[in-house]
Amino acid sequence: MQCINAKSNPTPLTPRQIAFMRAKSLDNGFSISWLEQTWNKDVLTIKPIKNSDFELIKKLGFKSIRLPVAFAYFQTNKVPVEKVFAHIDEVLKQCNKYGFKLIIDYHYGYLDDNNYLTETPKIIDQWLVLTKRYIRESPEKVFFELYNEPPHMSPKVWKDAAYNIVTAIRKIDRKRTLIIGASNFNSIYELSRMERLADENIIYTFHFYEPFFFTHQGADWVGDQVATTGVPFPYNVKTYPSINPKAIGTWGENNYYQYKNDGNEQSVHDKLQIVKNWSVKYDVPVLCGEYGVYNKYTDADSRCRYIKAVRKNLKAMGIPGILWDYNTNFSIFNGMPSLQNLPDCMKQAIDYTGAK
Repeated sequence: MQCINAKSNPTPLTPRQIAFMRAKSLDNGFSISWLEQTWNKDVLTIKPIKNSDFELIKKLGFKSIRLPVAFAYFQTNKVPVEKVFAHIDEVLKQCNKYGFKLIIDYHYGYLDDNNYLTETPKIIDQWLVLTKRYIRESPEKVFFELYNEPPHMSPKVWKDAAYNIVTAIRKIDRKRTLIIGASNFNSIYELSRMERLADENIIYTFHFYEPFFFTHQGADWVGDQVATTGVPFPYNVKTYPSINPKAIGTWGENNYYQYKNDGNEQSVHDKLQIVKNWSVKYDVPVLCGEYGVYNKYTDADSRCRYIKAVRKNLKAMGIPGILWDYNTNFSIFNGMPSLQNLPDCMKQAIDYTGAK
């Protein structure tokens, strides 16, 4: 006869405890970003991610995949939603096969202070379609990120929009863990001023590219502010480049002179601590939904040191992190993703020992 003790009837976990457990399970991950490339006309006719890529990601020890999808762009351009779903379904299939958690991320919306009354219902309609389609997928494995990088808009307007989206999803799916960030492009500072939502099953996300002057050096889509290239991490007076004349008169000039204070691991730690403190204050889980370095003008050793510093501090604070991104201009590889193209210093930065 089997003994029965109190452990046979454990107290069910609360939704917030579940959110904490699921956040922890995300661990470290990659964003796989081709479905957000609105500039790529062939985006729905290519399959840039193969079985070998999922095998490599698993071998490197990553546990989650974030899939940014430009839903609003496809809808505006009258792309049949089934074409988009076909790609999502294929990634989901591979995630299930290789044991990855999957974050489906609503990328590149049009929401702002002026149109939220008409735009929020469109976002809700899209999420209702997604929610119904993936209702049978395990909430332990599939997460919904409601809106990537809400713009520089009223925090109150964004919070109201987020509340309405969450409320709509909950009418269909009560168990899914949702991922939500603050306005001003998932800013750590905006998050530190944000009040948590009433829903208990939420992970709060932020993006970390501090110091931006280093991580986005030479990024032409940002502008002259980051025109100065050859910026090392950490700051080194002997190798620090002269300021690019284009940056003079922009905030990039201030950042150039501030970098001797910002360009070090202690500064990375202090800024991540802002998020950790907020997480503790509200007793909610947080996720670093993006971090990384634009690699065109940044030397490999500096990239390695930066990635290592961010990962080390995220780990110490118990915050999962998703690298941006797997195989484009923020990739950690020197060339196409492969072990051969992963520098030794980057293997150390991501704690790859070759044993997996």
